[in-house]
Amino acid sequence: MSELKSIYRWLEGQRLKVLGALVATACGIIFSTLIPLVNQTAIDMVIKQTTEGEQTIISKIVLSVSTFQGQLLMCGFLIILFTIINALFNFLKARWSAEASEDLAKSLKDKMYNHIQQLSFMYHKRAETGDLIQRCTSDIDTIRLFLSSQLVEMGYSILIFVIIFTFMLTLNVKFALVSVCVTPILFTFCFIFFKKVKNSFQEADESEARMSTMIQENLTGVRVVRAYCNQEFEIEQFEKRNSDYRAKSYVMTKLNALFWSSSDFLSLFQIAITVIYGAYLSINGEITLGTLQAFISYESMIIWPVRQLGRILTDLGKTTISAKRINEVLSEPIEFEEGLQKPDIKGTIEFNHVGFEYEDHDRILKDITFKVKCGQTIAIIGRTGSGKTTLMNLLMRLYDYTDGSIKIDGVELKHIDKKWLRRHIGAVLQELFLYSKTIKQNIAIAKKDAVDEEIHSVAQLASVHHVIEEFQEGYDTIVGERGVTLSGGQKQRVGIARALINECPILIFDDSLSAVDTETDIVIRKALKERSKDVTTFIIAHRVSTVKDADQILVLDKGRIIQQGTHDELIHQGGLYQTFWEIQNEKEAEVLSLVNQGSEV
Repeated sequence: MSELKSIYRWLEGQRLKVLGALVATACGIIFSTLIPLVNQTAIDMVIKQTTEGEQTIISKIVLSVSTFQGQLLMCGFLIILFTIINALFNFLKARWSAEASEDLAKSLKDKMYNHIQQLSFMYHKRAETGDLIQRCTSDIDTIRLFLSSQLVEMGYSILIFVIIFTFMLTLNVKFALVSVCVTPILFTFCFIFFKKVKNSFQEADESEARMSTMIQENLTGVRVVRAYCNQEFEIEQFEKRNSDYRAKSYVMTKLNALFWSSSDFLSLFQIAITVIYGAYLSINGEITLGTLQAFISYESMIIWPVRQLGRILTDLGKTTISAKRINEVLSEPIEFEEGLQKPDIKGTIEFNHVGFEYEDHDRILKDITFKVKCGQTIAIIGRTGSGKTTLMNLLMRLYDYTDGSIKIDGVELKHIDKKWLRRHIGAVLQELFLYSKTIKQNIAIAKKDAVDEEIHSVAQLASVHHVIEEFQEGYDTIVGERGVTLSGGQKQRVGIARALINECPILIFDDSLSAVDTETDIVIRKALKERSKDVTTFIIAHRVSTVKDADQILVLDKGRIIQQGTHDELIHQGGLYQTFWEIQNEKEAEVLSLVNQGSEV
């Protein structure tokens, strides 16, 4: 019921159209049920010329014509009239239900996309992309299809049973009860089938989501698959997921086959009972031939919609599962809060005994304490997995610290509005993402109204302007999905240009110079230093040559700051930083030696 309530809530603004479709359905049914009464009148009162029994409005209209031919023509005219009116109401039913379902699908997709955009980074880290895509597309489409046809069809099945059964009772109560004796069994069978197919659909839907996730991951990571010649392994894994989806879908197919064959038998058995018992009553003179014909027509009209109820309930089961999966996303809390501060951010930052752990209590950072003055450059270096990126994620509030305090210009970080904070931080993240757009559009994402001069200026600072100019389309070059047409260094430099375009008071470079050569690294850092004298800059790097000019260097190991100071101070202290320095100098010396030997040869 909670899922159905959700669908009703999502229908806000469209409920009048759904109600109109149901009213049109009821009106169409009423006019279609009048046609057998016209046939009854034609047989009993026109052809057989009997006036026994109570006359109806239809019989009075027909008998108001004096001639035999005129009465038959009047019957034909009434049948055509009722058919046209029924068709008109069916058109209105289809139109209003289609409009309501399409509008709901659009609004629900907008709602889902908007909500997903505001979910926390932590949620996206644990969620599967393929599964989210399916919830935003296939699951919403399941709801749309149900509302466009099955909801009205459900109303049609219920209304046609109630209306026609009422008409049948007015003709002959005993015959009416016999004519629907199998219907309760068919209803019960439909609901049993509904419960079974609901569970089966959930398993199939989740299996399809896992398959979609695998397809998405393989298309995204196509370079890795090709690089390691992993095609056969991936094909084998996909075949397993596909086979699992097929097996679960096949269970649904078998359930459908069982239902349709059984319901066909019950429906035809009910019609047989009606015909046999009606013939018996007609022979004994308890009902007229016209009444028998009307009952047989009504039975055909009533039994097949009731049988269709099983298919409708199947779709209802799918719809409730889809609504549940959508609700699971919409019930996730968004990360943005109202009423937080929007202070003037200049760049003075203070970490005081900061700690952080994930939801599974995996402690990542412990007792982090340091202070940064406005305009300083802070370098962070350490082994892989020491917590460098996580530290910067705390500063951007992609995660919220669990212990201690972080202040920016004297204001507690948790009291600052997240959107406001992130507008004042330019970040080149470790996992750089470029959209399948032009280079110009990718750079200007952070500033939609940026003019060409601004874009060219930041591209020059990132030492990528001359590279872009060499492309045939220049800044209008399409970079392809995830920037696939650019090299690693080119992508990182485009990312740096994107971070610089807003002139933020805080800049973060998360290992963003690792893919460029040492000469380009020096050029970029020199350009940044000249341009960003009043900007607080954080540089995460593995190369000591990249960080040695920083005002302050933090050395992280196992989530703790184990060393802190300038380059000159740290290389004389001993410890991890000195080890990094010696190893990298030794490597550079080996490379230079090999180069010299090669030139002598």
